[in-house]
Amino acid sequence: MKKKEVHNYDYAYEYIRDQILNGKIEPQTKLTEAKLAEELNISRTPIRSAMSKLEQEGLIKDKHVYIPTENDIRNIFQVRMLLEGYAAKFCATYISEESLEKLEQCITIARTGSTSEQLEANFQFHQIIVDETNNSEITRIIDRMQSIIYLLRRIVTLQKRPHLVDEHEEIVQAIREGDGERAEMLINQHLQKDLEFSRTKIAIFNKNN
Repeated sequence: MKKKEVHNYDYAYEYIRDQILNGKIEPQTKLTEAKLAEELNISRTPIRSAMSKLEQEGLIKDKHVYIPTENDIRNIFQVRMLLEGYAAKFCATYISEESLEKLEQCITIARTGSTSEQLEANFQFHQIIVDETNNSEITRIIDRMQSIIYLLRRIVTLQKRPHLVDEHEEIVQAIREGDGERAEMLINQHLQKDLEFSRTKIAIFNKNN
């Protein structure tokens, strides 16, 4: 790509991705290269490249904003339980005081913030635990799923699941007490409840759309 095309590609990718993840482009909406090119005042080539990357990330399928299936959700959460369970256990021994304080800040925001702030706080809570492992392979696998995870959280309003923040507090308490086995068990129970809640909400969403 030429320098201008690369700039336009990055611009198009970030714009379309943000519009999807922020709910400004609704699930199942058809995306057209011509309309987006006109909207962004750029050619179709970077739009096409951006949409191809977003399709690889799972946000677009057949030029429509993708809705995760129940099978997608099950697969994602199975991987998360394995990796985040290990990460929580690791944190109980090695987490820094600074990261513990960040986890507690996420809990505060999740209780008092706006809907968008609650969504971001939930996202950051899990990201901090994963990042604390300093394991690039775990981070890479989770990062590859992050767009679809964030989209799923927005569709099913996961931050509104009953007792979610209470469960976060219990996880942090186990980590702070250095109880790795309990931290692993609690985060896996937490993710299992997220899975069940998400599958129910997606089934209702698909039925009504």
